[in-house]
Amino acid sequence: MTAYVSALDLFSIGIGPSSSHTVGPMRAALTFADHLRDAGLLSDVARVSCSLYGSLGSTGLGHGTPDAVLAGLAGLRPETCDPDDVRSAWSSLADDAVLLLGGTHPVPVRQDDVTFEARTRLPGHPNALTLTARGHDDRPLLEETWYSIGGGFIRRDGDPIGPTRAVPQPREYSSSAELLALCDLYAASICDIARANEEAIHGAEALDAGLDAIWEAMRVCVEAGLETTGTLPGGLQVKRRAAAVRMQLEEYDRLPLRERDTSTEWLHAFALAVNEENASGGRVVTAPTNGAAGIIPAVGHYYLRFVPGADAAGIRRYLLTAVAIGSLVKANASISGAEGGCQAEVGSACAMASGALCAVLGGTPRQVENAAEIAMEHHLGLTCDPVGGLVQVPCIERNAIAASTAVSAARLALHGDGTHLVSLDTVIETMRQTGLDMSTKYKETSEGGLAVNVIEC
Repeated sequence: MTAYVSALDLFSIGIGPSSSHTVGPMRAALTFADHLRDAGLLSDVARVSCSLYGSLGSTGLGHGTPDAVLAGLAGLRPETCDPDDVRSAWSSLADDAVLLLGGTHPVPVRQDDVTFEARTRLPGHPNALTLTARGHDDRPLLEETWYSIGGGFIRRDGDPIGPTRAVPQPREYSSSAELLALCDLYAASICDIARANEEAIHGAEALDAGLDAIWEAMRVCVEAGLETTGTLPGGLQVKRRAAAVRMQLEEYDRLPLRERDTSTEWLHAFALAVNEENASGGRVVTAPTNGAAGIIPAVGHYYLRFVPGADAAGIRRYLLTAVAIGSLVKANASISGAEGGCQAEVGSACAMASGALCAVLGGTPRQVENAAEIAMEHHLGLTCDPVGGLVQVPCIERNAIAASTAVSAARLALHGDGTHLVSLDTVIETMRQTGLDMSTKYKETSEGGLAVNVIEC
């Protein structure tokens, strides 16, 4: 079975602050409402409730999960909704509030229709929610349990695990060893292998349009973050810094006799910009998650700004190479912080960005694989312990540092010939095992690490 996940799926345009806690639950609730409509039950519904389990119950408030659930039930889609319509869907409910289920059917709704069951972990995944629709006699009309499995992907309890796309892919692979073998067989780059699969799924024209739309959303997100000042929501009073860094760098870059290279500082600013937008609940691209959404756009902007000859075609190659790597991580380990810790989110994004940058800098397939391995290897064991359950501390700065690591790993790999002791397959499997061994309290529950050692003022 192929590991490859389409770029148009792995990179999804959505909203902050979390792909697994915001985007995934919204999609689950939206699908639940669609199922009610398809079954002819929508008009019979008198009440809808949702129970959030495990990590969704632990940090759902800080991640805006209840707002996302109600927004999804109302028919909003993460890729097209106004983020402002999601932020207050649950948190600002009045006593006599009415939810337009599926966008059409009015149902009374209260805040206690969403319950938090943090200490109950369902076996299917740490991120679980159960949605129940009841009739006027309180009889259950439909009940579904969904798992938000990372990166905005969802799976209904009882549905088969694994890819369900019916279109065959001409370049199937399930490991980096198989991917490199395909590159050798066809005298192709990793990007070429990904493009062959993508064109079989979408066609060349739709693929390029989709990649361009993804990058445009990333670009707009960076620009918005670089322009916006103020304080992030959530109570920690974290100040947005990207705009101030941008202004300082622009002023310095105008000096006739500059004494330092500011490319790394710009890289940090790009990453901060994205993750501050994400933390505010703004429009972001899941890459491959929201908590790690700043790394791939930041390194892409670094490429365009500081690499001679960089262009839009290079960005397409960059994104396709990143997806070829990210697909391996998703298939063979995890991109979910609740499942594998932050190594699964920031570590995965760093590996994707590093390998992709190495590719557009002229790296061979084995150098690209080496760059991704270096980046992932040095994130092994990274915990996910967000302070206050918010995707702010340490998440925002962590993206900036990981973007630097991605560039460093790519440059380091380019100095070699691709020969290295630890393979990408080995480090992905090690990440999977480390995630299994990691204490649950360090996996997006805010029950350990910085989350309990930082005093919230």
